[in-house]
Amino acid sequence: MATRKHERQYDLIVFGATGYTGRLTTEHIAINFPTNLKWAVAGRSESKLQAVVADCQKFNADRSPPSIELADVSDETELRSLVKKAFVAITTVGPYCLYGEPIFKLCAETGTHYLDCTGEVPWVARMIKKYEGTAKKTGAIMLPQAGVESAPPDLVTWSMAQHLRKDLNAHTKDAVVSIHNLTSKPSGGTLATVLVHFEHFPLKEVVQATKPYATSPIPHTSGARPQRSLLQRILGVTSLPNLGLVTTSIAGTTDQAVVTRTWGLLHEIPSRRDEFYGPKFTWAEYFKARNWLHGIAVHFALALGGFFLVFVPPFRSLVRRFVYQPGEGVSREDMAKEEVEYRGTASPDIESNPTNKQALCRAWFHGSMYALTGIFLAEGALAILEDDLQLGGGSYTPACLGQSYVDRLHRAGFKIDVKTIQD
Repeated sequence: MATRKHERQYDLIVFGATGYTGRLTTEHIAINFPTNLKWAVAGRSESKLQAVVADCQKFNADRSPPSIELADVSDETELRSLVKKAFVAITTVGPYCLYGEPIFKLCAETGTHYLDCTGEVPWVARMIKKYEGTAKKTGAIMLPQAGVESAPPDLVTWSMAQHLRKDLNAHTKDAVVSIHNLTSKPSGGTLATVLVHFEHFPLKEVVQATKPYATSPIPHTSGARPQRSLLQRILGVTSLPNLGLVTTSIAGTTDQAVVTRTWGLLHEIPSRRDEFYGPKFTWAEYFKARNWLHGIAVHFALALGGFFLVFVPPFRSLVRRFVYQPGEGVSREDMAKEEVEYRGTASPDIESNPTNKQALCRAWFHGSMYALTGIFLAEGALAILEDDLQLGGGSYTPACLGQSYVDRLHRAGFKIDVKTIQD
């Protein structure tokens, strides 16, 4: 498919290309993207960027290597000049609460389309509040949280909702996503972000930003909420039809922010209104438990770990001594052994559902979660470059890119399969 015409020097710039996730993103671009792509890698170290370019040439000798652009996020004049050269910018430079705002701000101001892979919900809420109006004026499509946090559950939910609409002609009432299988270790960048997160944001702001529908452009007024028993609230474990035994998900509040924003955006975007989930929509995310003891242990480990990270600064210092450092992660040999699988169910919003039909979804990827993040970012950028998305400027979610994006990800290895079942 032809790239959209524009007057920028580059189709795409990858900021942070020398980092762990940045390298995986550039690798996917070098191997899979059109050979006439005009692109650049950007960072502070020219020698490290040269090494990235050399790797790109090894991955695909038939294409032109990316240009090198030196950039310091603390120099706004220099950064603005660089951002204006790109039609689309991908940034993997985190923690975003420390380094992300200049690029986000300048992309919104210059009309440069933007993608990142943050999981910092309070930071994203800040950026939407500060720059949504600017992006709408310039036409910049802003796509934060477009990596494994939180594209998979967002796209799984969207796929189930569209399936119910087509198969049963119904809105979606209750959607549940479960991380069914995960064999992946966090990179140094992810761990650094988690530790910095609790030092940077006031607890009140975190609580407010992570409430359901906190960043939705419309309020959720039906009062519908996922039902949880008292025992589940205490122990974290429950058994769900077609999903099995599940417990608290470490990514639940992070992913919830994106999915519930999608709900509101689909109601408001003119080209997406026929994809709206429905007024009674509820959503929850869980993690697959091996057994009751494992599920309870996960639930309390998350609760206690969160408490110590928030309220005990020496604990954060201790954790830093035993984790990967920023830019580090598992080896390529270990990455090849990793995989992730999501499962989900969605019930139709039908007053009388005598057949008890549901949508059942399975989504999976064989390989590193960080390689998958690179795929989400790169393929999202290519969708903006090539597809008629019918989106104006503003801050969006991965599901807003629609079926063409899902199809691109399928071809790249992230598979989503949805079918109708009897509950």
